[in-house]
Amino acid sequence: MHRVLVLHGPNLNALGEREPDRYGRLTLAEIDQRLRELAAELCCELECLQTNHEGVLIDALYRARGRAQGVLMNPGGLTHTSVALRDAIVAAGVPVVEVHLSNPPAREAFRSASLVSGAAVGTVQGFGPDSYLLGLRALVGHLQRASHA
Repeated sequence: MHRVLVLHGPNLNALGEREPDRYGRLTLAEIDQRLRELAAELCCELECLQTNHEGVLIDALYRARGRAQGVLMNPGGLTHTSVALRDAIVAAGVPVVEVHLSNPPAREAFRSASLVSGAAVGTVQGFGPDSYLLGLRALVGHLQRASHA
């Protein structure tokens, strides 16, 4: 059974209230519940963490080594600004799938560049809360293929 760490970055605690036309009306708790239901179907364990602090995300990535086989992460606005987060993804050595509710490149120009994407196994974006579910499916598939290689 694979163990997956779900990391939600800055401002995602405000889902359901923050720009619902862009991010939807589901709360973070509701997204986590949907992820837990899918995880049960996929026979994997899930641990979820939300923080508004870059260092907490970095610490969680390092702690994931030996505790989780993969990470599903929505880095929020840190996607475009945090070299330190990218470096932690590489150094932690745990496969990461990056997810976004919106489609960042279709928004403001500064959102078109992701510092995280190049260090991630893959990225799912633009499908609202389904981005998380699609990302979890992709990550578990990646982990299953890697364990059979």
